[in-house]
Amino acid sequence: MNIQQLFLKPIDRPINGVIKADQMDAASVWQELEEYVVTKQISEHLRRFFDAYLAAIDSAHDPAVTDRMGVWVSGFFGSGKSHFIKILSYLLENLEASHPETGEKRLAAAFFDHQKITDAMLLADIHRAVQGTADVILFNIDAKADSKSERDAILQVFIRVFNEKLGYSGDTPHIADMERHLVAKGVYDSFKAAFALSNGSRWEKERDAVDFLRDDVVTALGKALNMTPDSAGKWFDGARDGYRINIEGFAKVVNDYLSTQPAGHKVIFLVDEVGQFIGASSQLMLSLQTITEQLGTQCKGRAWVIASPAKKTSTPPWVAPTRPRAKTSPRFKAASTPASRWPAATPTRSSASACSPKPKPPMSPCATPSRPRAMSSTTSSASWPMR
Repeated sequence: MNIQQLFLKPIDRPINGVIKADQMDAASVWQELEEYVVTKQISEHLRRFFDAYLAAIDSAHDPAVTDRMGVWVSGFFGSGKSHFIKILSYLLENLEASHPETGEKRLAAAFFDHQKITDAMLLADIHRAVQGTADVILFNIDAKADSKSERDAILQVFIRVFNEKLGYSGDTPHIADMERHLVAKGVYDSFKAAFALSNGSRWEKERDAVDFLRDDVVTALGKALNMTPDSAGKWFDGARDGYRINIEGFAKVVNDYLSTQPAGHKVIFLVDEVGQFIGASSQLMLSLQTITEQLGTQCKGRAWVIASPAKKTSTPPWVAPTRPRAKTSPRFKAASTPASRWPAATPTRSSASACSPKPKPPMSPCATPSRPRAMSSTTSSASWPMR
C-alpha cells in the first residue's frame, strides 16, 4: 500500500492556496466548504460571532444590542481572515453548493455537522441563524473601487455592491436610483419591455452606455410612467446632474429596502482587504466608521458590516477599550459602552510553530479565524417622476 492510499482524498489534487472573495465557481465553493477545518480556536470565534448575531435577532427592539452590528476581523498575513469571512458569507446566506463532478446539491450549513463542529450548542446556533433570509454581499473593496483618493470612496463602493446585489446598475448610481423608483412604482418590467421594443436590445445589457441611448430611455420612461416625451426627457436629463447621496442617505436606502422584505431579513456586507485599502487615511477610516454607525442606527440590527484588513492592524481608533488605557476620540466616549459597535479580534495560526499575537480587548462578540486548510438626511436630491 502506498502512503497516498491512506488518505480519503487524492493528495495530488489541486488546492487553492489563496482564498479570493470573487472566486465563486462551483469547484471552489464546494472545496472551500467541504475541506474547511474548524479548529478549537475557530470554534471559539464562531461562538462569539453567532452569540452576537442571534442576540440581535432575539433583542430586535433593544438599541444597545442592535447597534452592535460591526465585526472587525484582524490578524497577521496568512492567518486565514479572508477564508473565515468567506465561510461566514456561505453560512449566513446558506448558499447552495453544487459538486462539480456529480452535480450533488448541498446547503452550506449541511457541511457543518457534528463531525466538523463538536460543540452541539454552536452547531444548533449556526443552523438557527441560517433559518432566516439575508442578502449577503462579499467583496474585495480594492477590486470594486474606482479610486481611493476621493473622500467618499468607501461609500461609493458600498453603494455599488448594494445596487449590484439587487440587480440594479452598479456603475451608474443615478441610473440605479431610477431603477429603484420604477420598481417602487411597479413599472420596472414595463419600462424594460418598452426599452427593448425601442432599442432592440435588453435594458440590462445596454444600461451602462445609457448616455448614448437617451432617446430610447426617454421613450421607455414616457410609456412606463404615462408621461409626455418632453417631461420624461427633462426628468432624465436632470437626474444625473442632480444626483447626490451621502452616508445617511445610503443607510436610508438600505433601510427602505429592508422595509419591503420579511421581518427577519438582513443585509450583510463582508468587506475583504479593507485595511490595505484604507492605509493611513483617517478620512477613509472615519467613512467606514460612519457607514457602520448609520446602518446600525437606521436598520436596527438588520444590516451588518464585517470587515477584514489585509494585515495585522491595531484596533480601529473609535473603539473604546474594556479597560480605557488607549486614547479614544471624545466623540465616542459618551455613546460608547465597554462593548463598542466595532469589536477587535486577533487570530491564531493553526501551525504549531506560529506565534499568537496578544489579543485585543473584546469590544463585542466577533469572530477571527485561524488558518484552516491543510451625507445629510436625504437619499438623493434627484427626484423621479410619479406615475
